[in-house]
Amino acid sequence: MAGNRCSRRRVTPRWWPEPSCSDGSGASTTSPAVGDRRYPAPVADDDAKRTLHGYLRKAREAMVWKLDGLSEYDVRRPLTPTGTNLLGLVKHLSIVEAGYFGKTFDRPFAEDLPWWDEGAEEQIDMWVTADETRAEIVGRYRRVWLHADVTIDDLPTDSPGHVPWWSEPDVTLHTMLVHVLAETNRHAGHADILREQLDGSVGMRSDNSNVPEHDAAGWAELRDRIEQAARTAGS
Repeated sequence: MAGNRCSRRRVTPRWWPEPSCSDGSGASTTSPAVGDRRYPAPVADDDAKRTLHGYLRKAREAMVWKLDGLSEYDVRRPLTPTGTNLLGLVKHLSIVEAGYFGKTFDRPFAEDLPWWDEGAEEQIDMWVTADETRAEIVGRYRRVWLHADVTIDDLPTDSPGHVPWWSEPDVTLHTMLVHVLAETNRHAGHADILREQLDGSVGMRSDNSNVPEHDAAGWAELRDRIEQAARTAGS
């Protein structure tokens, strides 16, 4: 006797399209309806690129905004045991974008970035020397944006690139957009915490804090509740 070939269906996420199944009559028993949220319409390449690029632009601006109002010492000072600091994060991201949207696609950034050269001082891409100015670091980051934006605008998302030190070195522009967006947002999260440690300033972007409005007493009360919950769980 012929069985229903979907009688032993593997479990899949609810948003994943289920296979079209037959009950033996030849008719499909799982035909997605138009507009069904489990079956999102394909996203056009231009729409995907526009969305990723838009989020990247916002993350870049957030990184620079986290420096506003701080002294030269505070933007440079190490705030973790491994030396993480705000201006160093900006310096690092300028190298990230210059490389991944530059040499990766045979479109090198015109300025010399010696921080990853053989013989360079250890982790020099992650911190700022006394001789390097804030204006220099931020200005270069903004120029890197312009160079990267031309690459992003000029190339289709399936354009091939090459990152020789990756385990799978053959990449596409789409891959690099996702990668750089993820890395920039990761470091923006680092910057959020570093800035709060310095002077209590919080917020996602200059135009959208995305944080509840509390005064100092309100935040202290919330922190005490979280601390008490942690102590109770840990006892």
